[in-house]
Amino acid sequence: MWQQAEEFGFYAGYTYDHLSWEAFRELSWFSATPVLTAAATVTSTLKLGPLVTTPNFRHPLTAAKELIALDDISNGRMIAGVGSGSWGLDSTVLGAEQWSPALRHEHFEAFLRVYDQLLREPRSTIDNAFYPITESRQLPGPVQSPRPPLIVSALGPKSLALAAELGDGWVSYGAPRGVREASTVVAVGDQVKRLNDELAQRGRDTATFQKAILDFGGDVRPTSSLEAFVDYAGTYRDLGFSEMVIHWPIPNSPYDWDRSIFEAIATEGVATVTRWS
Repeated sequence: MWQQAEEFGFYAGYTYDHLSWEAFRELSWFSATPVLTAAATVTSTLKLGPLVTTPNFRHPLTAAKELIALDDISNGRMIAGVGSGSWGLDSTVLGAEQWSPALRHEHFEAFLRVYDQLLREPRSTIDNAFYPITESRQLPGPVQSPRPPLIVSALGPKSLALAAELGDGWVSYGAPRGVREASTVVAVGDQVKRLNDELAQRGRDTATFQKAILDFGGDVRPTSSLEAFVDYAGTYRDLGFSEMVIHWPIPNSPYDWDRSIFEAIATEGVATVTRWS
């Protein structure tokens, strides 16, 4: 499947970093980093990464060490996706109580700052309330310098500010919960505006900052036809997005797309979107 994704010409291949995916809890689900490492050994151009790693069950040091290895094995093709994580099974499976929204954001900010530093440094001692580090070693370090691209998942004002400060790119999952009164594209457009304002305040280029969209819970169905995908891609391209993330078809799931339509999107659709770049 990963080889076919590369043959189709996809820019990157991702997997969610869950212990189990709630919608498929009783089905096979391997750990993200070994799967991505296996994919790296059978591909040569496809960029690879978790979309996204979260503090739900990860520590930034062990996560950084794993992805430094993936960057080495893939010869510099790793993309480090990071997010705050959602409520649900991954956040309670280790026996912890659900974090409040405020505490979840505090963990996310701490994780992201420590993670960013660890991916840049060969040695680290970090004074952090949630993730203190004492004399760690990140040797030999990642292939990509000063670190692999950090793509931050963010929807709200605080997390968008973090993405603008620390990220090399941003991924939107559509409208936040409770914001369905507006269309998804309107909600995402508001996110883009806020992100661009945050980038501008920091003197960063809004045009070159990577923006990715992964939204299959909104009010459009981009996989219903090739034309629907091209329209979807065009809408988000006009908002400044340069990457459209699409699920590989999964039988008997919410992502059980028509295989022939998916393959048309993967070939003709990707070619069309690429010509726009």
